[in-house]
Amino acid sequence: MSHEPYGPSPAYDATYPWQPHTAPSQHVAPPRPPHSPLGHHSDLRVLRSAYRWQRRTAAFTALGYFVLFLVLSAFAPSVMTTGVVDGLPAGLLLALLQIPVTWLAIALYERTARRRVDPIADRIRKQSELDAKREARR
Repeated sequence: MSHEPYGPSPAYDATYPWQPHTAPSQHVAPPRPPHSPLGHHSDLRVLRSAYRWQRRTAAFTALGYFVLFLVLSAFAPSVMTTGVVDGLPAGLLLALLQIPVTWLAIALYERTARRRVDPIADRIRKQSELDAKREARR
């Protein structure tokens, strides 16, 4: 049973008889590039894992120290109130050290970016530019 009220629609040739009848052309697939397309490139997986490692390293550096500070504050108040230098308790010293530890986390993040993530990203960027130029020539 047809869903159209007057049956199936007529063929293109019968609807527009003044149009020249052409035989369906054989579709030839374009030649494939010698490398896989960028979306399936293994470098993207390597870039994601390098970036993930970079984030975790920096985050665990800063957050790990802060969690250590909080745990010592909550469960070892005697350690935090112990004087390190005259008038400077250990808790205040550890709190002030949070700033250099945060700078260390930032430095770690930048160092891993320069050494691990940026070279992979540059390689992918250059490959995508070459792919775009190849596609533009077609």
